Amino acid sequence: MADPVLQRRKQRWLEFYNLSSSRRVAYLIRYSPELPPRPLPTPDRVPERIEWIWQNYVYHLRRMDWLEDDTLPCIDMLTGTEIFAEAFGCRILYPADNNPAPFPLIHNAAEAEALRIPSLDVPPLRRVFEMADELSRRAGPGALFRLVDMQCPLDVAAMMWDKLDFYPALVKHPEAVASLVEKITALQFSFLDEWYCRYGTEFVAHYPDYYMPCGVTLSLDEIGAVSGKMFLKYFLPHLNRFSERYGGLGIHCCAHARHQWEHIKKVTGLRLLNINNQGKMVEEAYSFFADFVAQWHYDQSPVPLTPLEWMEEIPVDAHVVLDINVNSRAEALKASEQASLWNEYHE
Repeated sequence: MADPVLQRRKQRWLEFYNLSSSRRVAYLIRYSPELPPRPLPTPDRVPERIEWIWQNYVYHLRRMDWLEDDTLPCIDMLTGTEIFAEAFGCRILYPADNNPAPFPLIHNAAEAEALRIPSLDVPPLRRVFEMADELSRRAGPGALFRLVDMQCPLDVAAMMWDKLDFYPALVKHPEAVASLVEKITALQFSFLDEWYCRYGTEFVAHYPDYYMPCGVTLSLDEIGAVSGKMFLKYFLPHLNRFSERYGGLGIHCCAHARHQWEHIKKVTGLRLLNINNQGKMVEEAYSFFADFVAQWHYDQSPVPLTPLEWMEEIPVDAHVVLDINVNSRAEALKASEQASLWNEYHE
């Protein structure tokens, strides 16, 4: 039987995404003092990663008994950004203090066109399925999974292709770029089809961690480095294919991509937009997208406003997620009460 608290939280997310509803705010309170630091997503840490994911899941299930917010306990499978590039054959750098990163595999258009689509049995993909299978066995049916890191196809291509040749190739060899992007899309479709078949079509986004009743979430960072014309050519068609195939889309972007905002409004089925950028741009985004999509933005300014201060700045029709950091159980309970009262007052 479905947990009524969990179901109520899911329903609140669905109401929040409906821009005609009065539920304008979703809020997540960050408080997990019982958890150790998250291990880096490296192959030699698989047992450690499984145990951390499991502890995180159990802790947040128990937390629902005493803390009210919109957090959904999930099997947190967040990986590094490298897994699809590695699946194609990129060598991986494993820093001691940061996430893995791929070395370029492609140095010219001919190498891009010669590349073949790998199977789901290559080590980086097989590994995440094996981890997820073990965690699914522990959790039992119905557990929500957090999606692995999903970079959009052209972002993956930009990791795989030496940047000194990649950017000129966007103009000089568009057929080779399109061919590679199509291969990456095919692999990601194959991966997601299998993932949703095994673990269900509802999930928690790869970044940030919002609820998706269906669909897929993608990171778009290369859009900051290309023109609007290239967005329409290399990004928009694939974004809409993902959205239409899986029933919705969430987007994360930490690039300086103000020039793409009009084009983002052409994405079909967009459920939530996350922008990580400087204060003025984040503030402007709330107004620009208020009538289009729910928003969850992070401000990277040296002294950002608090989430509740942002609520005084954003337009009254915007639907936004508050990400609230606290340092104690008492602060967590107080933040929950304040956010809940704010929602009730504005309904």
